[in-house]
Amino acid sequence: MKLRQVSDLSDFSRGHWLRELLCRGEELSRVQSSPDGQHLLLLQKSRVVAFQRHSIAGADLERSWQPSQPAPVGLLFLQSPAAPGSWVLAVVWEHGRTEVWHFVVAVGWQLLQTLELCQGARARVVSVCSQGASLVWCEERPPLGAHSDMSKCAFRFCVCARALEVGEQGVRLGAVRIVLHNSPEYRVLASPQHVFLVPAAAGFATTSKFLLIWHPEKAEFIITAPSAGFIHSKVLRSSSESDFRKLLLGSVGLLSGFAPLDIRTSAVSNSGGLLLVSTEGSVSMVEPDGTQRHIFDLEGGPLAQGSPVQLKTFGSILACVLAGVLYLINQNSGRLVEKEVLSMKEVHFLESQGEDSIQLLSQTGIYCFSFSKPEDSSRPEPCLVEMVFEEACRYYQRRSLSSSKLTVEKLKKGGAFQAPVVLAAILQHSLHQKQKPAQGLQDTYAKLLSTVSLELQSYMSLELLKACVVCAPESEVESYCKELVEQEVSRILQSDMDKDNLAYLNSVFASFPKAAWKAIRSCLQLQQNGDGLLVARATPEVWKKVLCQPQLEEVGQNGMVPLFELICASFLRFKPKWLPSFVELTQQYVSSSWSYSSKEGPEGRVPLYKRALGVLARKNKHGEADDEMELELLLCSKRPKAVLQALHLLIRLKQWQRVVEVAEKFSKLSPLLNKEIFITLLAEFAQHRELDPYLDRLWPLCPAELTASDILTTVLQHLPHSQEDPVPFSSEGNQLTVGLLKPLLQRVVQRPSVQDEMYSDALQSTTFPPPTPPREHKIPSKAVADDVPQPSMARTSSPSALLQDDSV
Repeated sequence: MKLRQVSDLSDFSRGHWLRELLCRGEELSRVQSSPDGQHLLLLQKSRVVAFQRHSIAGADLERSWQPSQPAPVGLLFLQSPAAPGSWVLAVVWEHGRTEVWHFVVAVGWQLLQTLELCQGARARVVSVCSQGASLVWCEERPPLGAHSDMSKCAFRFCVCARALEVGEQGVRLGAVRIVLHNSPEYRVLASPQHVFLVPAAAGFATTSKFLLIWHPEKAEFIITAPSAGFIHSKVLRSSSESDFRKLLLGSVGLLSGFAPLDIRTSAVSNSGGLLLVSTEGSVSMVEPDGTQRHIFDLEGGPLAQGSPVQLKTFGSILACVLAGVLYLINQNSGRLVEKEVLSMKEVHFLESQGEDSIQLLSQTGIYCFSFSKPEDSSRPEPCLVEMVFEEACRYYQRRSLSSSKLTVEKLKKGGAFQAPVVLAAILQHSLHQKQKPAQGLQDTYAKLLSTVSLELQSYMSLELLKACVVCAPESEVESYCKELVEQEVSRILQSDMDKDNLAYLNSVFASFPKAAWKAIRSCLQLQQNGDGLLVARATPEVWKKVLCQPQLEEVGQNGMVPLFELICASFLRFKPKWLPSFVELTQQYVSSSWSYSSKEGPEGRVPLYKRALGVLARKNKHGEADDEMELELLLCSKRPKAVLQALHLLIRLKQWQRVVEVAEKFSKLSPLLNKEIFITLLAEFAQHRELDPYLDRLWPLCPAELTASDILTTVLQHLPHSQEDPVPFSSEGNQLTVGLLKPLLQRVVQRPSVQDEMYSDALQSTTFPPPTPPREHKIPSKAVADDVPQPSMARTSSPSALLQDDSV
């Protein structure tokens, strides 16, 4: 990258004045160049000046004001549809007055029209931006009472939008559209499709914990917090719904636990995202869908209080100036492209005509950074080697007990960690020399190269496929993307499923849903056998990656969902009939092959069928097919609570035939489930006559432990309450009668009880009580007869006597 001077400011009409202004170090609130680069716009404390370049004849624009007068809050260059490539300058003042200027060659700046942006005379504009053909601004509407409640005064702002059309007949403003009212103060920043609402620094602590993103075409607001990612979205279809407090009504409890926003500087990138710099020097980007990703950490730790930070994007490069140092960062990868210490005290970014250069304004002139392309851009090894060291830094930092931060430079020079050095040397040699990859390597390195050669070949083929996707014609891009997605999904399933890989999989499924669906089918080898059953031939390691459920702090951030939920969403979109079979298949794998304890396995936290039901519940539209899918997911789990939930759902849908079929099928699983099912159906039977045609199939399901008293108690508890006095014979014919219960009661009464079965052997004897066994009386010997008296024959012998007789 080369720095060269493109102008010494002498080609500007006020070049000498500008140079003196910059040398004196006067503070400039804003420096901006026109879209064609021919005009420079400067905003100071008490005036705004627009002057031209290349000494074009014509008057400059200069507007000044006193400190007590309203100041301009917005300087906007707007495209003019009257002439392609032409533009106008809109100067928006605090009290809502908007001046529209245009530049005419050889004449200079001319005022086209002055408009009133706000409807109320007491309104004060605090921030404004242009989004498409409309102006979007945040205005303050002071309360009427002089001593109003301060808590209500904090929500005295309103976000409005208004179309501004520049035509041959002049400038016309459209009707005012209330985007959000009763809100705190916001700074509005526009991207091509969205408007970001950043809380003001002086706002309430409760409202400075999140950002708002407004999509004008969809009339949708997205609530997002950098610490948690996407939180909630809501479509505001009418002005009555555009109240700030109603927008947050369902998210107040969640938002209260977040930390306040840490924003030092914010700017919109050319890709449509919102760039944020924290006070700690962390640079991140909030995407229009509410997700956030970290880009880079500026050196030096916490930023000084008065140190300004400037941000500007040029293509995929993010330029950041902090304390006289220029950082050039790749927005996509987050890598530092170049770091340059500037000799100028104060610099300002200007608009560049192309994406391959950056223009800076300083006191000595305008300088340009040009991005020089490498001679051989097809060699990816410098980037790959840098990735090795960056990954090694993260790996060793997680396992280090030291508080000092490990950097790539320390890793390369320290010599304590040889693994990344060895791998970098192998990559540099193998990717340079395809014919003799081991030339110049040590023997140890060469042996390691032979071990990882297959992985290197896979990587090189993947990089070649990516190059084909970039260079392929539009007709072949889809086929290349399918192959690329399949290789990427397969690669991730063979690696650790950490937070980064999970976020990458989420983006792949979101960007290429059909290709990701085919890739996951191929990786799991999902297909139907001859009997129509779904089978999978994935390895146990792949199953564990699919079924693992990350920690709660890793899920839900930036809208991420686990891999199992991603697969279930793909089933619902492309093959919904297979989803219950897939859930049942995963449950079979968990019960047979999961080697962890129940608390650590996938079923230990949330059952798989509930995770699948969660995916189903997130669908935008809910129809009859979704009710059927919910039933199938509940029943395929074969869990008692799920079966009962499915039974109640069928009862609610009044599908009585299926109610009976489910009861007959699942009553065989366990006696306890049988009892719950029968009591549920008996309660329904007591309330209406819909189950009467199926009584001959329901009564055999009665559990053995239920008595006639239990049955009558359940029926009486669930009889419908009638407001009229009961009559013996109803004309409606929908009352429960004893005749309907008689077959069940007879069945229960005639059935032997549990206690009867316990004593069935004793009850089966012919006589009761059993007859007395015969007794035999023997004459004792003489010696015994002399000492022991003879018992009376009229008395019954005692058991001890009988035992004595047996012993003799």
